[in-house]
Amino acid sequence: MRIVDLNADLGESFGAWKMGDDERLLEVVTSANVACGFHAGDPVTIRHTVHEAVRRDVAVGAHPSLPDLQGFGRRRMEITAGEVYDLVVYQIAAVAGFAKIAGTRLHHVKAHGALYNMAATNPSLAQAIVAAVRDFDADLVLYAAAGSQMIDAAEAAGIAVASEVFADRAYRKDGTLVPRSEAGAVIVDQARAIAQALDMICDRRVLSVDGLWVPLRADTICVHGDSPGAVTLAVALRSRLESEGVTVRIP
Repeated sequence: MRIVDLNADLGESFGAWKMGDDERLLEVVTSANVACGFHAGDPVTIRHTVHEAVRRDVAVGAHPSLPDLQGFGRRRMEITAGEVYDLVVYQIAAVAGFAKIAGTRLHHVKAHGALYNMAATNPSLAQAIVAAVRDFDADLVLYAAAGSQMIDAAEAAGIAVASEVFADRAYRKDGTLVPRSEAGAVIVDQARAIAQALDMICDRRVLSVDGLWVPLRADTICVHGDSPGAVTLAVALRSRLESEGVTVRIP
């Protein structure tokens, strides 16, 4: 049986500024990565997002970032492994606290933006994130980029890890994501995004922008909540997956 989790990055509003349509996405996805306040989100938004996820039986995860509200966490910065450990623990604790008062427990952790991409290729940063997750709660699942250093670090540390892929992002031949600064990094055509998702989930491979097929494992697939048309894509993607006999549920 083919099984895949459908996740979305949510809770990315901040104060009076609203981002995405979280409540409609929560009707479709099976797990939610909740912004922790470093790239987006605030205490009110975290509490509301966690509450709405629990109400719909959607798994709650923490979505820690570099401290970069102005850049939405997508700008790289010079940071030590020790600093990464501390900021990830701090952010996990914030969402875990709201999960506890909502009557549930945190299910997973997924790094955001530049932190996610940096740790995908930097072993020391990957190990710092894994250590933060393990030390906070060794039963948490780490969502990490397919084929990345984070996968290797999690497996070495003995914590559960879900290999993550993206329906709406282009890949390079080394299996990493095309940087958002480059043209074509974000796939806006829904049919193409769904076709790519099916390749990754059913055939365990993705066609890179270089024209080469790259093998990968897909345990969970992400739809970015801040992307235009995210709800439409998520609905269409889940419908197509289920029509292909894929069971959509948390890993």
